[in-house]
Amino acid sequence: MFKLSTFEIPDDWLTIETIEMHTGGEPLRVILDGFPELKGNSVLEYRSYIRRHFDHLRTALMFEPRGHADMYGVVVTPSEIADFGVVFLHNEGYSTMCGHATIAVAKLAVEAGWVKKVEPETKILIEAPCGVLTAYVKVEDGRIQDVRFLNVPSYVVALDQVVEVPGLGQVRYDLAYGGAFYAYVDRAKNNFSFQLNPHHYQQIIEYGTKIKHAVIAVDEGIVHPFESDLSFLYGTIFTEMDEEKPKWSRNVCVFADGEVDRSPTGSGVAGRVAIHQKRGELTYEEVMTFESITGSTFRGSLHKEVDYGKYSAVIPKVESNAYITGYQTFVFDPDDPVKSGFILR
Repeated sequence: MFKLSTFEIPDDWLTIETIEMHTGGEPLRVILDGFPELKGNSVLEYRSYIRRHFDHLRTALMFEPRGHADMYGVVVTPSEIADFGVVFLHNEGYSTMCGHATIAVAKLAVEAGWVKKVEPETKILIEAPCGVLTAYVKVEDGRIQDVRFLNVPSYVVALDQVVEVPGLGQVRYDLAYGGAFYAYVDRAKNNFSFQLNPHHYQQIIEYGTKIKHAVIAVDEGIVHPFESDLSFLYGTIFTEMDEEKPKWSRNVCVFADGEVDRSPTGSGVAGRVAIHQKRGELTYEEVMTFESITGSTFRGSLHKEVDYGKYSAVIPKVESNAYITGYQTFVFDPDDPVKSGFILR
C-alpha cells in the first residue's frame, strides 16, 4: 500500500547494492554494485587498498545501523588467477580466510550466472587472501544440493601448549592454521564450567577473547611461512567431542573483536582436520561432522597431504550449504552523523 514512489536518491549519495546470505546461520553480506573501484593486481592488494582508503565503508556496512556486531561481509573482486576474488570483512577488519563465506559465494556464483552451471558438479576457483580455493557446487536437476571446497594447505603449529590466562589460570590449547591461525581449546579437558551452547554465549566470548590475547602475547608460532600479512591469531575455537556420536564435535569460534561464528567456521574446521590427522585420529576414509553453537553442521575430511614451507600440511575438504535471504540497497546520506556506523553490545 505504502511506497517510496516520490523518493529519488540524491546524486551526492553513495548507493551500494548487496545480496544477503547465510551459511549455517552465519550471515554474509555480499557487496556487489556501488563499491568504489579498487586498485591492485591481487586480492591481497585489493584488501590492502580497501583498508587504506575505504575502511569507513567496511564499518558502515558491518556496524549498526546497517549491520550489527556479528555481521560478516565480502567484497567480490576481479582475479587474474581465478574466476573471481573475495575480500572478507568483519567488525575488526579483514579475514585471511572464511569457509562459510566461500561456501556461500560459490553457491551464489552459480545461482547468479557468474560461472556456467554444469551438472552434476560446477567447479569454481576463488582467489582469497590466503590463496586460491577450489569449490565444487553439486547440481541436480538444475538445483544446488550442497557445496564443498578444498582449502589451502592447513597445518599444526603445536599441540598441547599451555598459556597462563588472567582470571582463568593455565589453559591448554593447540595452535593450527586452516587459512587463518586459531588457538583450539578443548572445553572438557580444561574443566570449563560453561557449555558450548547459546545459554553461555557471553561467557564464551569473555573466555575466548581472554585466551586469544594471552596466546598472542606469548606464542611465537603465529608466523605464516610465506605471507607476513597472514601472521596473526584470528581467534579462539572451543571444541568438544560428542561421546555418543562417532567423529562428531562441537566447534565454537570467537574471532575478530568478540564475534561468535554461528556456523562451525570453515577455516576452523580445516585446522581441526589437520589436528586430528596429526594425532592419528582421522583417516582418508573418514568424515568428521562439526557442529556450531546454533546446531548447524559442516563436514570435514582429508583430501591429500602436501609440504608447505617447513610444515607437513594437509588439504582439507569442507562441505555444507548456504542460502540467499534477500537483497539490499544501502544509501549513504553525507549529512548522516553515524553514516560510518557504530557498535553497541
